[in-house]
Amino acid sequence: MSVDIKLPEGAPEEVVTQALVRQVDLSAFGTKGVLALITLDNSLDHNRPNTFGPQSLLALDAAITAATALNPVAIALTGKPFIFAAGADLSALSFITSREQSLGIGKLGHDVFRRLGESKIPTFAFINGLALGGGLEVGLHCHYRTLASTAFTALPEVFLGLVPGWGGATILPKLIGPERAVQVIMLNALNNNTMMKAKDAFKLGVVDAVYEPSDFLERSIAFAANVLNGVTKVERKDYSQDPAWESALATGKAAALKKYGGAEIASPMKALELISAAKSNTLGAGFDAEDLALADLTMSDPLRASLYAFNVIQKKRKKVEGAPKPALARKVGKVGVVGAGLMASQLALLLLRNLKCPIVMTDIDQERADKGVAWVKNELAKLVEKKRMSAESAARLSLLISGSSDQNTFAGCDFIIEAIFEELSLKQELFKKLETIVSPECVLATNTSSLSVERMSEGLKNPERVVGFHFFNPVAVMPLLEVARTSKTDDATTATAISVGKELKKTMIICKDAPGFVVNRLLTRFMGEITDAVDEGTSPEVADNAMRSIGFPMSPFQLLDLVGPGVALHVSETLHANLGDRYRISPTMAAMVKEGVRNFYVKNEDGSYGANPAALALIHKGDSPSTAEQVRSRALTALAVEARMMLDEGVVSTAAEIDLCMLMGAGWPMHLGGILPYLDREGISEAACGQRFHPKGVASLP
Repeated sequence: MSVDIKLPEGAPEEVVTQALVRQVDLSAFGTKGVLALITLDNSLDHNRPNTFGPQSLLALDAAITAATALNPVAIALTGKPFIFAAGADLSALSFITSREQSLGIGKLGHDVFRRLGESKIPTFAFINGLALGGGLEVGLHCHYRTLASTAFTALPEVFLGLVPGWGGATILPKLIGPERAVQVIMLNALNNNTMMKAKDAFKLGVVDAVYEPSDFLERSIAFAANVLNGVTKVERKDYSQDPAWESALATGKAAALKKYGGAEIASPMKALELISAAKSNTLGAGFDAEDLALADLTMSDPLRASLYAFNVIQKKRKKVEGAPKPALARKVGKVGVVGAGLMASQLALLLLRNLKCPIVMTDIDQERADKGVAWVKNELAKLVEKKRMSAESAARLSLLISGSSDQNTFAGCDFIIEAIFEELSLKQELFKKLETIVSPECVLATNTSSLSVERMSEGLKNPERVVGFHFFNPVAVMPLLEVARTSKTDDATTATAISVGKELKKTMIICKDAPGFVVNRLLTRFMGEITDAVDEGTSPEVADNAMRSIGFPMSPFQLLDLVGPGVALHVSETLHANLGDRYRISPTMAAMVKEGVRNFYVKNEDGSYGANPAALALIHKGDSPSTAEQVRSRALTALAVEARMMLDEGVVSTAAEIDLCMLMGAGWPMHLGGILPYLDREGISEAACGQRFHPKGVASLP
């Protein structure tokens, strides 16, 4: 196949996935002839999964030609150990400078893959391991598919701001029907890129058989032989007249609108168009439509932003900026949790499940401590009921959790985290008492959201072992962990905290001990502008919906309901006291807390949500209303100003860390690429601060 796709200078060099051909004699499987087996393997880089860039696609094309020349009775495709293929090589996408380049890459993928689908010789995909995006799509082009029981598969493109553009959006609806296709292409992707387990892929009809990895290749070849000799018949259904097309598409659209707060974001809408067209399109017409959709999305800022966000998350997940050498971390064999309320209990459960070491909880009386322990054990029981944990594992973990009203039970702990009431004097008193119980090396961590960690360590003999360890609620779900160093926190303490965080599978940043750290400082400034606008006389509906077009999953007041007015007010008061009048105390929020009004929105009898009359009655009614655009502008400008101040103060060292925090701790949409690239693209950074946060071309078209 002749093709000439030139990527611009500066694009990363492709790690080529080779396609190796060998013959398998089928006589041992009761069938005459040979099977031409193509193995995908980028063996030059064992740390990378197989991916498809232009050269890898050409290698596969050559292998299909070589396989066909062997006059086999069938052609099969498999991968290197535990990896089938992880899809397109996305590293070069952000360097594409023309629509023609994008169209060329899309067409090349289709031209190569469709040879498997259009082959007069039966073709099989033996999916022996991870198969994502284009890796699953090349398998969909084959006539039949087997899957290893331990393998995960997915079409994550919509999550990344793309569409399944190498056949998936066209073939899958025809293969498994509109409802299931919407599930795989849309709902799974929008649900934080949920992957299918082997049993799910089989149940949905994505694959035809599932085998254990120990003899996967042998059994897959036997399956192919049985298909060839007629022993095994695989029925395919025609879904063109399925009555579920409209309802399935409506479900997909509703999910996309909910995910992005009512905003119609390009990639899920394009995916729905392609799924809809698959009902009547020929495969060729569908593939052409995929090429055009892929080119449109590739040459758009949302895709560049999504790729930037994805790369930042992957990079920071692997390596924490500014972390001390891991060898400095101390071993943690016993952990204490001060407090037994909901947050403390969530922390205890997370620590128990991941560290699998003794966890001791304390509270002001035995009854409260017992209640916290009971909550943890009940959650373990729920995991067993959901078949996410074996009964034996739950029983073992239950033996490791205990509760007491006596803090002397913390003796022997290597790491203690407190989650008590947000009162500085209480935390100072607690740490002084703990210092008399534990060894000088025991780390004392605080889950405070806004108080000064350094002030908590005042008067201690060993202030160097105190560190901020701030989780987000719900603890098990939210991936971000802010590790806050004081001026006295030593490297051993920080390294130990990072080591524990990695065991908990959290994405971490190390930040300076500054009011609100990163996420709460920015969110509180942002929320303050919204509540200020309401207090000044702006309609709550106008203020709350001012950011809808951006694509936030929740409006500001929905977020307020999630956090709780009490917590929000406390953080505002702390930041106001430490950072000044730009963090104003909202009289409306103060009134809601005083009157015990906990929600701005309430559920109506018909199931919909509306403004809470009790909250509306407490609004401080000013006489200077703003338009939605004015609210949006002031909120985003405030974010830019605050982010610049944080970088100047050294709260974190890089703009990417702020982006990471807002993506992972505040749900800032992936398609915006993080907070700072968005502010750059909108011109707000330069207007508010006189400079960009990132160079031009970062998370945007070059």
